[in-house]
Amino acid sequence: MQLYNTLSARERAALIEEAGQERLTISFYKYAHIGNPKIFRNHLFITWNELDVLGRIYVANEGINAQLSVPAENFEAFKEHLDSISFLENVRLNIAIEQDNMSFLKLKVKVRHKIVADGLNDATFDVTNKGVHVGAEKFNELIEDPDTILVDMRNHYESEIGHFKNAITPDVDTFRDSLDIIEQDLSEHKEDKKLVMYCTGGIRCEKASAYYKHKGFKQVYQLEGGIIDYTRQVQNKNLENKFLGKNFVFDHRRSERISDDIISNCHQCGKPCDTHVNCANEACHLLFIQCDECAAQMDNCCSDDCKKVNALPYEEQKKLRKGKGASNKIFKKGRSEVLKFKQ
Repeated sequence: MQLYNTLSARERAALIEEAGQERLTISFYKYAHIGNPKIFRNHLFITWNELDVLGRIYVANEGINAQLSVPAENFEAFKEHLDSISFLENVRLNIAIEQDNMSFLKLKVKVRHKIVADGLNDATFDVTNKGVHVGAEKFNELIEDPDTILVDMRNHYESEIGHFKNAITPDVDTFRDSLDIIEQDLSEHKEDKKLVMYCTGGIRCEKASAYYKHKGFKQVYQLEGGIIDYTRQVQNKNLENKFLGKNFVFDHRRSERISDDIISNCHQCGKPCDTHVNCANEACHLLFIQCDECAAQMDNCCSDDCKKVNALPYEEQKKLRKGKGASNKIFKKGRSEVLKFKQ
């Protein structure tokens, strides 16, 4: 019974290119009570590996969170398998606005304590007691209401390149950081304001909406399907697009352009730019915004020190990394003293 990948990312990429077949990038989530996440994980891996599904999937007692890529020709079989699982029948699938056959190169199905890390240890908090889901049209109406407070539930490096007009964008590194900050900042409006939230695909908002209801907020709403489905509804229904810039995504594409607005700057020179890259020095791998000119000048690195390391022969770079843990900068996305124009 195979429960692991037999091909490297490079080998898989070569096979995908050689096949020349269209793949669909999809995301979905579902909060549910899963009794044995490990058995469920194994079942998913065995079935999806046969369908050539690739991606990053988290399973926990509280549900499933999946970002994946599936061959277009296998989509119906994949959907049939989802529908055969009681709590996933007719689950909403967010299909990417911009497709890329290389969005994922391995199948990783992992058992986690939670599908969205929240730092909460409150046994009285019920994640299924969620707020009101609204579609794009109702969402547009709500965010024009003066009695609405609109909150972006994503991290700073996501909202930096794109967000809705007039949204509060907390300067946080993780979802767990935002929960208490938002409650504290908005505590005086628990009774009189509509709290409207959005995120990439809806999973963080759904947990946040339940949390804020638990904390006493009376009018809690979330954007159904997140920015991904909002964009599709705007296009299909010819609605006004109130999102500015790009939507950050957690795969090799890094983002999807939603509007032509560029609302962020190159972290190295300050010119308008919204292209996220990772530092070419593998010992750093810092995620930051870099324009084409700075990429050429800095050899795709975030600093002169990384540029020097990256210029060394690969084997020498490996020796320098040997015995050292991953740099904390990997987890402090876009936060480094070497980035002069990080806002």
